[in-house]
Amino acid sequence: MSYSRPMNVVEIMTLGFLSEGPLCGYRLRKKMEQLQGYARAFSDGTLHSVTGRFVEAGYLSESSDVVNGRRLRVFHLEDAGREKLIDELKNTRGYMLSDITKWSIVMSFLSVIPDEEDRRAVLQRRFDLLNTDVKRLYSDGEGPIDNDQLTDRYRLGIIGIHDAEIAAERAWLTKELGIDG
Repeated sequence: MSYSRPMNVVEIMTLGFLSEGPLCGYRLRKKMEQLQGYARAFSDGTLHSVTGRFVEAGYLSESSDVVNGRRLRVFHLEDAGREKLIDELKNTRGYMLSDITKWSIVMSFLSVIPDEEDRRAVLQRRFDLLNTDVKRLYSDGEGPIDNDQLTDRYRLGIIGIHDAEIAAERAWLTKELGIDG
């Protein structure tokens, strides 16, 4: 089984956390929830589905362990899974690059990419994206609304927070990429 579509955040986190060492399903799910915070809880069924597909695809292998009389499934990342994760991270584009939640998952595992130039290329794509018109948050159904026309103080507040986050990330990327700024 191969994956021609881009991986989702659960799939990337599965391979990403297992790149750090074997984990049982419970510990894997807890690490995912910790990374995503309160915003996203992961069901055992979701994780079971992903790990099952990945075992079938040869990305993971599975062993058993008994703890307190209970059988635990322990997952191990195989070379094919590491290669898939590296390829996915190296080729980060689209929503995985533009959506801050998805981007945070990519960033969490970027160090898995062994080649520094490949990591820098991903960061450069994010930096280039941040230098586009990222201030347009809202839509009236016909296209983005110019944020300068907004008057609602709460929308203006979220835009101010968003702009500060973008400025902080640009500053970090400028330093990380060694860009004269």
